[in-house]
Parts: sequence; C-alpha cells; structure tokens
Amino acid sequence: MTVKSIAQVKPPFPFEAYSHIVSPIVAADGGGFMFTMPDIPGVMADGATEFEAIADGREAFIATVSAMVDMGQEIPVPAFNSEDFTPASASGKILARLPRSMHMQLTARAKTEGVSLNALVLAFIAEGLGRRNVAHR
Repeated sequence: MTVKSIAQVKPPFPFEAYSHIVSPIVAADGGGFMFTMPDIPGVMADGATEFEAIADGREAFIATVSAMVDMGQEIPVPAFNSEDFTPASASGKILARLPRSMHMQLTARAKTEGVSLNALVLAFIAEGLGRRNVAHR
C-alpha cells in the first residue's frame, strides 16, 4: 500500500469564519458529540465533550482543506459573512424549528427550573456563545 504525504496548508479562510454544528451522539452509538462543518463536506469529528469535538473539528478542517488543495479542488467560501450583518439588521427575533422531542425536553426543563421556555433557550444560547468565545481566545 502506498501512503501519500499531504503538506498542511494555510486555509484561505480561517476556521472561525465557517459555521459548524456540534450535536450530541446518542449513548447507544457511543455518546459524546459530533462536529460537522456544512460549508465543507467531509469535515467531521467527534469527542467526549463539546470542547473536544470542536478541537478535533479544527484538526479535521485543516486536514480536509489541505487534501482539497492537494487534489486541486476549490475551497468553499464561508456561507456566513459577518460583514453582511449590521446592528440595524438584527431584529432580536428568530424562529427555530425543533424536533418535537427536543421541544418537549426544553419545555419540561423550563418548567422544572421555573422559567419561561424563551428564557431557558436564551440562557442556553448565551452559555454556548460564552463557551465558544472562551475556546477561541
């Protein structure tokens, strides 16, 4: 078997410029968290914690981009461009479709904690953004 060595390249856009998804893996499938990057098919990783999944996702991003450059493929431009958005374009309202099971879990958790569903979801979003900002420093 022949093994090809691929040189690591500096991506044309940084890791942080791309959207990513971190989702739980059910216990029956081993548990932990799955990392994917919708803009670049093939960037996928997992980890025992969200932080580990993101760290492994960063490595998968570099490896995938390096392989794409080696094969002469074009690196996709990030779909989300923060320069397209201004404070005036952010209304503060979002609409999100959730699986029914997730909606039920969130509703039950909000009731248990004695807060509105809106307040609970906002707290989770703020916590996630805070964790992400700390991880990227």
